[in-house]
Amino acid sequence: MPATVARPTTLDDLVRAVKTAAAEGRRVKAVGAGHSFTDTACTSGTMVELDGYARLLRYDRDAATATVQSGISLARLSRELGTRGLALPNLGDVAYQTISGAVSTGTHGTGIRLGGLATQIIGLELVTADGSVLTASAAEEPEVLAVGRVGLGALGIISALTLRCVPAFHLRAVEEPMRVDAVLESLDELVEGNDHFEFYWVPHTGWALTKRNNRTEDPVGGRGRWRELRDRVLFENVLFGAICRLGRMRPEWIPRLARLAPGSGRSEYVEASWRVFTSPRLVHFVEMEYSIPRDQAVTAVQRLRQFVDDSGLLISFPVEVRFTAADDIPLSTANGSDRCYIAIHVYRGMQHEQYFRGVEQIMWELGGRPHWGKLHYQTAFTLAGRYPEWDRFQALRRRLDPEGRFANTYTERVLGPVAG
Repeated sequence: MPATVARPTTLDDLVRAVKTAAAEGRRVKAVGAGHSFTDTACTSGTMVELDGYARLLRYDRDAATATVQSGISLARLSRELGTRGLALPNLGDVAYQTISGAVSTGTHGTGIRLGGLATQIIGLELVTADGSVLTASAAEEPEVLAVGRVGLGALGIISALTLRCVPAFHLRAVEEPMRVDAVLESLDELVEGNDHFEFYWVPHTGWALTKRNNRTEDPVGGRGRWRELRDRVLFENVLFGAICRLGRMRPEWIPRLARLAPGSGRSEYVEASWRVFTSPRLVHFVEMEYSIPRDQAVTAVQRLRQFVDDSGLLISFPVEVRFTAADDIPLSTANGSDRCYIAIHVYRGMQHEQYFRGVEQIMWELGGRPHWGKLHYQTAFTLAGRYPEWDRFQALRRRLDPEGRFANTYTERVLGPVAG
């Protein structure tokens, strides 16, 4: 429980909150939408809630850039950009996250020729431990920009971000079930032959639900609002939620219930990019996600399938598999190599530790790195060796926050103490 909560609406408010906490010897953590499954935003000091700090500050349509306050949600940002003829080139599927929370934890989306959201940052404004405001760009404080794009909130509070955008675009979405063995046999072709490809393996079945999204000049069409409501809300949330609740009450029914998942058939439509990327998520769950080298994807899925079969665990949530390009951000889970992301979920209220620990062991053996905002069991001792530029991040952390003003239990577990 925080000792006090600050709700800034201006930069002056944000600076004042940090200076007051420093004067009173309290730690500070900012929280966005609270989507992270870890305790990354928790504090017993000052919590800074960013709900009222969520404006589009300026944009340049010709240069395709936009500067936003850190508390703006991805949904609001996408709508604001869309009305100005701009878009983000890639998104994950959860749009209620704030932009700062998404980039700080390494949120990524899918698309083998595209990096995660943090790779789109070209300017960064931080409120640092003494309440001063630091502006970073390629020309000014380039090391802060290069390192701080994924920072877990451990370097300071992001007050504003400047993003490289693209002209608004449409996506043609093709969603259809395929046999999972067929997906794995043609995985390279599917990943490289589409702008954005992902699939969901349905445990206890041989099926995968695939999503192929590709840029198109075609107009919006192919799916009316009723069908969108049916597919995205009724099928993917209401019906799926009912299946999860039934599986929680009668776990032995889960394998039979899983056979309902591929039944929705093939769907094809064209829509504005952000409306294709994102979906309402009304069913509550806990999640673990690991990034592994792309060339280990087939091995990882096969080993995960075997683990589920051998363990006797009954899993009601599909396993999500996505892909991104390499980047050069020190704490990015895609640092240095193209990656495959494998996410597992368990319905709220059901036991998850045996499943998560078993899958984590598989991913770790294949060179995995856990998503910073999702559950995992790693520590700074184990993680340091997975990030070639770990010491580069720690050096900047010591420079910007030498007293650990922005530390908490989570950062000390996964990053170590500031002086470590």
